[in-house]
Amino acid sequence: MTKTAIITGASSGLGFAIAKAYLARGYNVVGNARTMDRLQTAAAQLGNPANFLPVAGDIASPATARELFEKAAARFGKVDILVNNAGIFIAKPTVDYTEAETDALVATNLKGFLFPAQEAVRHMEANGGGHIVNITASLGVTPAKATALLPVLIKGGLNMATRALALEVANKNIKVNAVAPGIISTPLHSPDAGTQEFLKGLVPTHKMGSAEDIADAVLYLTDSTFISGHVLTVDDGAAAGNW
Repeated sequence: MTKTAIITGASSGLGFAIAKAYLARGYNVVGNARTMDRLQTAAAQLGNPANFLPVAGDIASPATARELFEKAAARFGKVDILVNNAGIFIAKPTVDYTEAETDALVATNLKGFLFPAQEAVRHMEANGGGHIVNITASLGVTPAKATALLPVLIKGGLNMATRALALEVANKNIKVNAVAPGIISTPLHSPDAGTQEFLKGLVPTHKMGSAEDIADAVLYLTDSTFISGHVLTVDDGAAAGNW
């Protein structure tokens, strides 16, 4: 039976690359983003219309999480994989974070993990198991010189939550892991030379990764039957220690 993956934040960047990788394998993909326009644009680029189901909505809402699993089950039968990819990253000095920015980070990065994970556990327990993969951040493993307290706080917490959830559902045949990206080249980063050089300076090899590097890591984890509770850093060594 063809496997089905739900991917949040699937319309661009890492989520788009992950969706593309699963579709290339012949999987069904249920993609979520905030608006249907963004999903339709992504769908046109991805191809495979029979295997891609767009479901728009705010991933911070429990109703959106329920809708993702309900529509996935109705269209494809069951869900084998959840990739909690949706996230925002706001880097600035700690004293400069506003209440609105704090609320946005908590909504997308924290609630956007919790509510889909709840639905995944309910669904996967009833259907014999599955995989949950959380996209976190290398900075949440080993903070660096970048000023990004709130992302470190939330993504670091998600790294630990990944381990906690893995233990909680270990007897339900549900594997829970995380991929913690380092500096990845995406359209979100400014293309100006100064920004690019600064970002490369956060990597020991002075190189940036690609979205495909993250997709490969996700596939590796969901291919495994004996890895759970692991946070896989994909950062060319940035989280390994002082350098």
